Amino acid sequence: MLVYVGLDLVGDGLMKLPFARALRAACPDATIVWLAGKGRSTYASVLAPLVDGVLDEVVDDAGIGLRWSEMLRPPLAGTALAGRRFDWVIDTQRRVKTTLILRRIPHRLFVSGAAGFMLSDRRPPRGYPRPAAMVRQMLDLLELAVGAPIAAPTATALPHGPAGRLADELLGDATGVLVGLVPGAGGRHKCWPLDRYLEIARRTAARGRTPVILLGPDEGDWADTVRKAVPWALLPLQDPRAGPLALSPLLTIAIAERLAAAVANDSGGGHMLAAADVPLLSLFGPTPPAKFAPFVSRGVVLRAQDLGGADMADIPLEAVDDALESLLTCGRATC
Repeated sequence: MLVYVGLDLVGDGLMKLPFARALRAACPDATIVWLAGKGRSTYASVLAPLVDGVLDEVVDDAGIGLRWSEMLRPPLAGTALAGRRFDWVIDTQRRVKTTLILRRIPHRLFVSGAAGFMLSDRRPPRGYPRPAAMVRQMLDLLELAVGAPIAAPTATALPHGPAGRLADELLGDATGVLVGLVPGAGGRHKCWPLDRYLEIARRTAARGRTPVILLGPDEGDWADTVRKAVPWALLPLQDPRAGPLALSPLLTIAIAERLAAAVANDSGGGHMLAAADVPLLSLFGPTPPAKFAPFVSRGVVLRAQDLGGADMADIPLEAVDDALESLLTCGRATC
């Protein structure tokens, strides 16, 4: 089976991970080839451990689907896939030129959403509303290929490696239930106020749990404020023992595997937590959750606009506290 993507940056790879896992679950005995035709795939580098046992081959920066001149030579010529045939080709992008190029690859079934599915061997029913979320769009393509509904994918355990061992070391002194808090985001306008995260950390500790506060490289200047406000909290990514792995998404994901639940803004950190399928409370204001909410088995979204406001600061503290308690009550089970 061949899956075509343009490229995968780290954020792309994290958001596409549920699709890759769902494909493996639906087709456990298949050979799955992931083809990035227009750039690098993080699945061949930084996030490779996350797709170990999920994808069989990752071909990145293949130069496929770029130029009309590709129509004049054999499909996949000049790549490691030249001359191969596939049972399924799933085209996850929607540029017609690229789709026409890909459709020449020898196949039994071709699925693509380009041109309103006009070039696809299977199409959704008339009136199909395209979902806002990229991963849901991809899962819909998989459902067309399989011909049946796809169950929500669950996380697979990370292979034991340096990130997992380091997570154990950094969290080794913690007692009780671990609760993750990710107060940062790509822009401060996407951040729920830090003082409210700190109040959630205080309440977490008062209930006998350990707050684990994950600060990214752009929030390092918050570390002293956090330590003074909640000295009993863990800041594993600022721990000197983390070393260079502090910047690796694999360490954040490994830490997330050990959490009972977590709270995050609309951020890369939230998607890293989702890769571990941690029960997740996601906070949204300026960005639409229908498009950007992390994909988890158990998640709650609080949106400022649904709570009488527009900005992140309009999300009430008590609403976050209550939603987090609800997630913790059930843990990773379904309530």
